[in-house]
Amino acid sequence: MKNVKGLKKMLALALVVTLSGAYSCKEAKKENKEEMKEEVAEEVQAQPFFELSLAQWSMHRMIRNDGLDPYAFAQKAKEWGFTGLEYVSQLYNPELSDANYSEEAMAAFVAKSNAEAQKHGMKNLLIMVDGQGHLAATDEAERNETVEKHKKWVDAAAAMGCHAIRVNLYGSNDPEVWKKSSVDGLTKLATYAKGKNINILVENHGGLSSNGALHAEVMEMTNMDNVGTLPDFGNFCIERSENGCAEMYDKYKGVEELMPHAKAVSAKSNDFDAQGNDTGIDYVRMLQLVKDAGYTGYIGVEYEGSELGEEAGIKATRDLLLKASKEVK
Repeated sequence: MKNVKGLKKMLALALVVTLSGAYSCKEAKKENKEEMKEEVAEEVQAQPFFELSLAQWSMHRMIRNDGLDPYAFAQKAKEWGFTGLEYVSQLYNPELSDANYSEEAMAAFVAKSNAEAQKHGMKNLLIMVDGQGHLAATDEAERNETVEKHKKWVDAAAAMGCHAIRVNLYGSNDPEVWKKSSVDGLTKLATYAKGKNINILVENHGGLSSNGALHAEVMEMTNMDNVGTLPDFGNFCIERSENGCAEMYDKYKGVEELMPHAKAVSAKSNDFDAQGNDTGIDYVRMLQLVKDAGYTGYIGVEYEGSELGEEAGIKATRDLLLKASKEVK
């Protein structure tokens, strides 16, 4: 009997130890799961609310002065940590302009750009179109001619899988005349682009387009789903002078006014301080405006400074965007 009682005690003790061990394992697994959840949450929080693209204009001196092939754009952007491409039409001149933007020349541009983007796993986003006339010209015949010239770029953007082209609204300095001409030019071009599933985006790029309130008013007057803005953090000079800017619009007010219509965003940069901040633009404040508008798309780096070389300036702007994004609420 004593042996039986002793055996029962030993079995009971073994059961307690086993259950205790199982409980400890469960607790350990639970703690590990909680730790993993926290790590994932921290990693997600560390990711910016936007994706990074590169505006080709950041490389214009490399292309124009140093002889870099503009078709190296995708390769360079990939090397520097970007995933999206924002092309600049004028950087493919004189190749395109000498051919008068012929069908053959445009097809070659599209084919080579697509091949490079695919080769490096990059996404074509938009084409910034310059030098194709004034879309807000006061003369209707001139506006119509400008619309026709831009149609080739709409076709190219569609063939490249882009979502948009960026246009300029240069024209009258009279706000009422400018608004009327802008709406007419945009409506005509966007009507054509709608059939190609392409957006027509207006950047604040000088003249009255850099007046955020007027620019936003043009968007509301045009009232088309495929017409929007491309707010640039720094292009808010309405009128230039020999010494720089004669009339400057408040950049933060302007970005806030343009963001409700934004389908792309451009992070302009120039010079940096010792902490890596842009000396003229508060990036945390700008990104807060962008996030508050509900924007989660691509933000394009557009370095225009002269103190740093273009590659260094591009990387500094990229790093500033990532750093500033962590301080946004």
